[in-house]
Formats: sequence, structure tokens, C-alpha cells
Amino acid sequence: MEEKIIFEPRHKYLHKPDKNRKYDCIAIGTGVAGYAAAMYGARLGMKILLIGEIPGGTLGLTGRVENYPGFVSINGQKLVQLLENHAMDYDIDRLTEIVDKITHDKKKKEFTINAGKSAYRSRTIIFATGAKVKKLGVPGEEEFFGRGVGYCALCDATHIKGKVAAIAGGGDSAVKEAILLTEYAKKVYIINNEKEIHPEMANQKKVNELIKKNKIEIINNNEIIEIKGKKHMDRLILKKDYNGKKELFIEGLFVYIGHIPESKLAKELGVKLNEENEVIINQHSETNVPGFFAAGDVTNIEWKQAIIGVAQGVTAAYYAYDYLNKE
Repeated sequence: MEEKIIFEPRHKYLHKPDKNRKYDCIAIGTGVAGYAAAMYGARLGMKILLIGEIPGGTLGLTGRVENYPGFVSINGQKLVQLLENHAMDYDIDRLTEIVDKITHDKKKKEFTINAGKSAYRSRTIIFATGAKVKKLGVPGEEEFFGRGVGYCALCDATHIKGKVAAIAGGGDSAVKEAILLTEYAKKVYIINNEKEIHPEMANQKKVNELIKKNKIEIINNNEIIEIKGKKHMDRLILKKDYNGKKELFIEGLFVYIGHIPESKLAKELGVKLNEENEVIINQHSETNVPGFFAAGDVTNIEWKQAIIGVAQGVTAAYYAYDYLNKE
């Protein structure tokens, strides 16, 4: 008999948080690392509370994902949904809130998490808060946000159908979104402040093909210094001339120049950060604070990928379990 593949949670559990209970682990963040940590922690028998405001994190803002094992090509939001469904198929309590504060009682060896109007206690923490998008910080960026300027090409691609658009950035994420935009836009410019773009080889090949078709044009060694328009943005001002002009007329700009780790709560607790404000972890996802683990884009692991975040989440869950057993 052929084995049935389960894509949806079986809803065996209520998933309601219990403020009167001391949890074995609280996972903070509902990106891929948080889902993986909660799922694996529950498999190990820990009582888990998963707290996060927006499901999916960075992956939820991604178009096509073609480097996640098991899926030749899948929409980022769909992959997030599958990860969430898998996690919530276990006995995991869930709270949709923003965490305001984390405190640590060293004598009791427990953490208290304040979220919403309630406080929750736990013996361990898995900190998987991810990172927020980095902005250009140029005139017009805030003014035209939602009126041509955005940070999620997948979310707003239909708004530039048949128009000319641009991507700011030269890393793999920027290039992937430029490729996605060509399915909607008449043409896409990639504006990169370095000598060349730095995508994965597979995406470099796709870009080369799209350049030949005049669907993508790359502007290297240049940067945006201002965004202009009336009710809607209609042009960029570049730092250097391009084809003899500093003005570039476009109708949509999507910014992919990196992320800023959401590490403030960890810093306030005394967790060590590096110069980039990323949480410093070892190979076991441990921090300098006993019982406090971290995973995903908030950490100092250089390569930021969904599959890496998932692996770190699982690692953090296992070593949180190991820590509890030793305690």
C-alpha cells in the first residue's frame, strides 16, 4: 500500500499558551528556524511554547525557492506554510504576540518572557527572531514606501506589470527577486554598488539569459542617492552617470541590500553579540548565557539560508534537550 503524504496538520492539539506552566523551552520567532526548533523540541518530548507575530520571516517574502532540499522549485510562502503545518502537527503551544522583554533568574535557572499582557516561564530559550530588512536611507524612500518603493518583490510584483522596475542590491537574494520580477515587468535594472553581482551559479546563468533577452540590465559600481516622483515614484537619482545621465526612469523599486538582526532582547539579557549585532553561538547553537540558545538569521553564522536556519533550529532544540537532561 502506498504511503500517504501528509501536507496539512491533523489538528490533534489545542495549541493554547498556559501562563501558569513552566515550559521546558520557549522558541521565540516564527520563521523557519523557530518552526524547526519547536517541531524538533516537541519530538524530543519537551513542552514547547512558540511565540511569534508574523509567520515565515524572510522566507515568507521570497518568490521561488529552488535550493531547499526536496523541492525542485516552490513558492516561498508555500514552503513556510508546509513548515508551519509540520510544526503545529505536534503538541506545541502557540502565541501570536510580540515579545517585550526577557529576564533570567540565575538561581532558579529559569527565564521569564513578557509578551502581550502575560508572562511565561521556561527553563530554556531558543532565540530565532531573524532579521529585518536594511533600508537605503536616502531621500524619498520613506515618502514613496507603498507608492513604488517596497521590500518584497513577491508581494508587489503585480503592481509593476508591463512597467520598468529596479532592484537595489547585488547578492543572491537581490538577483533572485530580479529574476522573479521579469515575469511581470517589461524590464528590470539591478543597481549594485560593487564591481559585480554575487548570485549563486544557477541564478547567474538565468540572469545571463535574461540579459540577452534585454529583460535585465545590470548597473554596477553605482548607487541610489534619491528617489523622486509626485504621487508615485517615477525615477531614481544615481550617484554616478549611467549612459550619460544620473536619472533613471522606473516605476517600481525593491530594496535587497541586506538585513539587520533582531537581537535587541538578547543584548538586554547580556547575551554576547558581534560587531554586526548578531548573536554569537557555537556549533551547538549555545550562547554565553546558560540555557539560552539561538538559531537562524539573528546569529553570527555567515551564510544566511533557509536550510541553514532549519538546521540551526534543530541543533538548538537538541542541545536545549541535552542541557535539561544534564540539569
